[in-house]
Amino acid sequence: MMHSFIYFFIGLPFIGFLLSLITPRNRENLISKIAIYTVGLHFISFVAFAGYWLCNGHPTIDFKNLVLFRSTGYEFFIDFCFDKITLVYMLVGAFLTFLVTIYCSYYLHRESGYKRFFNTILFFYVGYNMTVFSGNLETLFVGWEILGISSFLLIAYYRDRYLPVKNAFKVFSIYRLGDVGLILAMWMAHHLFHENITFLQLQNDELVSHHLENHTIIGTFVALMILITAAAKSAQLPFSSWLPRAMEGPTPSSAIFYGSLSVHLGVFLLLRTFPLWEHQFSVRIIIVVLGLTTSIIATGIARVQSSIKSQIAYASVCQIGLIFIEVACGFETLALFHFAGNAFLRTYQLLVSPSSVSYLIKEQFYNFVPRPTSLEDSFSKKIKYTFYILSLKEFNLDTFIYQLWRPLKIIGRALNFVNSRNVLYYFVPAYILGLICLYFESGIPTQIHNFLPTFFSFIGFVMVLKSYTERKNVHLAWILIIMNHFWIALAISFNEHYMYTQSLLYLSGIVVMGIIGFITIQKLKTIEEHVDLNLFNGHAYEHPKFAFVFLLSCLGLTGFPITPTFIGEDIIFSHIREDQVALAFFTASSLIIDGIAAIRIYSRVFLGPHIKTYHQSAFKSS
Repeated sequence: MMHSFIYFFIGLPFIGFLLSLITPRNRENLISKIAIYTVGLHFISFVAFAGYWLCNGHPTIDFKNLVLFRSTGYEFFIDFCFDKITLVYMLVGAFLTFLVTIYCSYYLHRESGYKRFFNTILFFYVGYNMTVFSGNLETLFVGWEILGISSFLLIAYYRDRYLPVKNAFKVFSIYRLGDVGLILAMWMAHHLFHENITFLQLQNDELVSHHLENHTIIGTFVALMILITAAAKSAQLPFSSWLPRAMEGPTPSSAIFYGSLSVHLGVFLLLRTFPLWEHQFSVRIIIVVLGLTTSIIATGIARVQSSIKSQIAYASVCQIGLIFIEVACGFETLALFHFAGNAFLRTYQLLVSPSSVSYLIKEQFYNFVPRPTSLEDSFSKKIKYTFYILSLKEFNLDTFIYQLWRPLKIIGRALNFVNSRNVLYYFVPAYILGLICLYFESGIPTQIHNFLPTFFSFIGFVMVLKSYTERKNVHLAWILIIMNHFWIALAISFNEHYMYTQSLLYLSGIVVMGIIGFITIQKLKTIEEHVDLNLFNGHAYEHPKFAFVFLLSCLGLTGFPITPTFIGEDIIFSHIREDQVALAFFTASSLIIDGIAAIRIYSRVFLGPHIKTYHQSAFKSS
């Protein structure tokens, strides 16, 4: 019976999202009511279910829901789990989302993007439920992807302005790093446990210790990949600078995303996987050091911010750093209480932040109170001023992230030989030659055979690197992303037990979405004079339907769970052996950059200030 309730909690937000999607944009009252009633019913019914669950001995509920793909030695299935971690996250999430939807119905009244905002909020809520109820990494990844794209859409809500779009793309880039960290963790977990492991199975100490005994390095690698994913999602060092930049969206979305719910999902991931790295003392030390360092640095940055939203953002980062420490020390219940308290406080602070500014200005003029003496006064002036300047510069964290991508940009811009002519004359014949090698695979010498997967994946990496830095030809950038996936599929095809049907599953979504995206760009080019990647075009203003279709095409190419490619990506990694480090590196890097490159094309073509001068253009800064 309890299983039926889980289906209800997963399905209700999705139904609300679909209803909101088909509601006319001029029906403000109906749009807000759909969102409020959906989330409100979800919250009330969940509170009732929580009481029922507690009265019946609060058992851990875990069940396999749907097997999406099965082959020899591999199974991709959706699994749901409910325990006290899910209970806390859902109670906090449902209540705060309900509160914010009511608030937004008045706050965003007569906004041109009213319908778009509520669509995205309900879409976020679908992803949040999927993540929190997930029973394995594969199911969690579905919700994780939905949260990532809904974050991008909400930060870029004011899509006719330069800065929100730029910052949305920055945040998506960091999220993409976290996504691939999760993919690599799933890859090695498959080799470690030889199955699609569930979170409930991880609580079996004998099972985990048995597999980690002779595979300590693999276990550490999985734990570190999970930590990178959690740090990226929860804005821990060195990724902390994205959180205040994510505040470009409307204040209510900042409250629910970056103050309370989405930003705490890194903690959720650590809590769920805690039994895996519980006995890896070195990993626990790394998490404690990371959390402590983040808390100290974020506190300093928060205290010198001139923007109240940025101040709240860094204050939240500081508290999440402390929660990381609590999780690493094994204080699960304390971490859950801390999460709930921080989420409620930051939501409240952000929602009242516009009026708080005026109150503080009044207090400063009429009731000024000098700062009391603190511990910092005992430090030398040199230390104080150094820390102050570093805090003002946000410890150059934003510059660090930029420098992380800079080598890729330099290399990509140097790849001038990858143009439309050379792709047709050289790379397409090279791919056909690769298919011929695959057909006569048995006759290839062993040394060459072992080298081919890495070589072909490297060519795919070169393709997507050029797409990421292309500034002129939109069609070329789009085709290179598609070709990257074909090279990856060819590279993995040389590994044992990989069948051509699995390549068809992987490439089916790529081909369909690639063709749709190509046609969309072509039709837009026949209407508009300027369609390039040198600057933001803002064509979503006059062509919202084209923008929506092309966004779906981009999601299909990035492995978003709307095509079989999502399953195909996981299958591909399950066929990469643990000794094929170079192949895993190029494949993972390609998947990172191809998602970023696709969303970059969408942002440049459809978002930002209007290219046409006779439209009113927003200021660069919001």
